[in-house]
Amino acid sequence: QVQLVESGGGLVQAGDSLRLSCAASGGTFTGYTVAWFRQAPGKEREFVGNITRSGGYASYTDSVKSRFTISRDNAKNMVYLQMNNLKPEDTAVYYCAAAWLGFAYNYWGQGTQVTVSS
Repeated sequence: QVQLVESGGGLVQAGDSLRLSCAASGGTFTGYTVAWFRQAPGKEREFVGNITRSGGYASYTDSVKSRFTISRDNAKNMVYLQMNNLKPEDTAVYYCAAAWLGFAYNYWGQGTQVTVSS
């Protein structure tokens, strides 16, 4: 089974950009659809977007479309979340999660904190 580790979070100002990374180990990486979720203080975990096993297609929740881009490098077992034009409401702990053959997201990283100041 796959293990996931996120990195790249931090404190930025509104309008800045940040790239999060999700490093996978174990398992067959190309067998997993990978998603990014986030959880803000006092709120439920929210789906941000996901990317297909080949990396050929990504989908996003409406609030991040045109600002966030998910990509993956299967040769390196890595998934990235490029976040541009960040807003204070993007402040959250960001998690990557993997779903074997696109079924349930049963594998989760520990999360990385993103804080956007106004």
